Amino acid sequence: MDERLNDQLNHALTAVSDAVLAVAAGLSVDEVLQRLVDSARVLAGARFAALGLPDGEGGFRRFLTSGMDDELIASLGPLPRQHGVLGAMLDAQSSYRTNDIHEHPEFRGWWPEAHPDMRSFLGVPIVAADGVIGAFYLTEKLTAPDFSDEDDDLIGLLAAHAAIAITNARLQEQARELSVVAERNRLALELHDAVSQKLFGLVLSAEAAGTLLDRDPAAARGQVERLQALAQGALEELRSLVFELRPLDLALDGLAGALRKHVGLVVRLEGLEIELTIENEPAAEPARELEVLRIAQEALQNAVKHSHASHVTVVLRGDDSGLLLEIADDGVGFDPVAEGIRSRRLGLTSMEERAQRIGGTLEIRSAKGDGTTVRLEAPVG
Repeated sequence: MDERLNDQLNHALTAVSDAVLAVAAGLSVDEVLQRLVDSARVLAGARFAALGLPDGEGGFRRFLTSGMDDELIASLGPLPRQHGVLGAMLDAQSSYRTNDIHEHPEFRGWWPEAHPDMRSFLGVPIVAADGVIGAFYLTEKLTAPDFSDEDDDLIGLLAAHAAIAITNARLQEQARELSVVAERNRLALELHDAVSQKLFGLVLSAEAAGTLLDRDPAAARGQVERLQALAQGALEELRSLVFELRPLDLALDGLAGALRKHVGLVVRLEGLEIELTIENEPAAEPARELEVLRIAQEALQNAVKHSHASHVTVVLRGDDSGLLLEIADDGVGFDPVAEGIRSRRLGLTSMEERAQRIGGTLEIRSAKGDGTTVRLEAPVG
């Protein structure tokens, strides 16, 4: 193998590796796609490159470009449709290249007025287990009038791994979406169970006070006092749930700042004694920080609702290898492996799933009468 081809292959393998790492890093589908299309343009030595994913309705749900500035992209208008050569590549299982795209039987001069003229072309479908899921489009070879066999092979290699990267990125994106839905369902259930009960108690106390008002003012006064207490409890419960529903500005506060705010809120609302220690604030990693914060929130919620603790310690520590989060309470404790415990405390499963998503390990130590400790260790990246 000559040195030039060997260098190209090394670049291709690096591009594939970057795409896989992008997925592992929890980047969005668009970020993964942009890395892929940028790599394809460089590998093939093309002036322009694009990567399109069809929407199943004759258009593209995503169409990313490389080599075009923002002004040119804006002048081209909305996303293209699956006509001409763009659509033809999505119906093919093999690549196509030519030194003049105008000669392709599907070419109909469909470009917008501001679209640069293009001649040399290489199209490579991205094929997954369930068929063609997208395609690379490369035009205007920079150093030759046509794309070569080597270019075709390199982009074919990239496309094969792109299929895996795109599929995995989409699965991770769907998992994150499902996680959001599950979180909101959990909050809705808590809202229904906790707040609805308090509101029902409010109604009963108000009715009782109204009935007793004339014949037993002292008893009516007792019901009014109960009414005030229930209303205050419902207000605090709502505040706690609204805080969990609010989008957390981790980018502004960082994990440590957001954790301080949440601990402060729990102290104010629940009157719980919480000792917070933060050592060597962990390096910022947005995808990881949200999961870590949610685990902390869940552990503190359990300490309030189930452990009936009077004192809680929260430790967040960062170092070169990752971070440690440990939340320990002096509550009643429980048996973490007891039959049916997961169905009664869905938060345990939720915390474990969050830890897995960031490549971390979660340990829950508890025994009846001996408090509970939740320990999370999460690696860098």
